[in-house]
Amino acid sequence: MKIAVSGKGGVGKTTFSSLLIRSLDEAGKHVLAIDADPDANLAAALGIDGAHEITPISEMKDLIFERTEAQPGTVGGFFKLNPKVDDLPEALSARRGNIKLMRLGGVKKGGAGCICPESTLLRALITHVVLSRDEVVVMDMEAGIEHLGRATAQAVDKLIVVVEPGRRSIDTARNIQRLASEIRLDKIALVGNKIRGDQDRAFLEKHLVDFDILGFLPYDDQLIEADLNDQAPFETASPAVQTVKSLLERL
Repeated sequence: MKIAVSGKGGVGKTTFSSLLIRSLDEAGKHVLAIDADPDANLAAALGIDGAHEITPISEMKDLIFERTEAQPGTVGGFFKLNPKVDDLPEALSARRGNIKLMRLGGVKKGGAGCICPESTLLRALITHVVLSRDEVVVMDMEAGIEHLGRATAQAVDKLIVVVEPGRRSIDTARNIQRLASEIRLDKIALVGNKIRGDQDRAFLEKHLVDFDILGFLPYDDQLIEADLNDQAPFETASPAVQTVKSLLERL
């Protein structure tokens, strides 16, 4: 399976991604986790040792130059549009059990649609892991789907949008839905997070009636404390852990 996870910053997208990945690992699956959100740290949420010391691929200047034959930070000019990337998941992954994690990092854009060596390498890597890898791939994306193109979108089995009860979160979900439709990615589902009760569930069901809702995760202080203490959410006693395991059966 190839799964992309997106949503507004702060909704608990990375927490959900980590619970999904650790549940897959516990079920005996080999998982390639892609941290494609520069503002998140999926490695820490997974409980990977030395998570804060992992260098994002977008900051590996020597690697980018070697693969694209252009200096990072340059725009335009000549460089390889199809750099070799098939060896990178094994070479650059941090590991925990059956989980391999790659941290992509961000690309400083001088404007919309930046064509630069860094973004070219990252997009080629995403294309490879979605189209050519035979393990489960889970991608923790930004509040959008910037790294996905038309070819990769067709191979994504599910785009999961994490939402919380709130207008801005709903607006972000609608925007992601629009972006996905532009690249013909229509296999979209929602997960409601930080749900305090029936009123929150009803709010999301009312305003997102045309979405497939996979399930709801409770608002839980244990998950907030885990984040503050650098503890993997999967290692808490939160009922969200069991809820995500049941969501896997639906997926």
